[in-house]
Amino acid sequence: MLSEKELNVNLLDQLDLIERLEMADSEGGYEKIKRQLVFEKKCIERKLYQKPPITETNKE
Repeated sequence: MLSEKELNVNLLDQLDLIERLEMADSEGGYEKIKRQLVFEKKCIERKLYQKPPITETNKE
């Protein structure tokens, strides 16, 4: 179960994403949003598949 702090961080990340998409819409419409979505997907995948995972601590 996630703590309240972790939930808030996740919600703030989602708000950031929505705000970036809204800015893309106001700056360039559909094509700009499509490019922004590709960029956001890459950012999410980078976090998801990073090595070592976020939850592991370095025990060296």
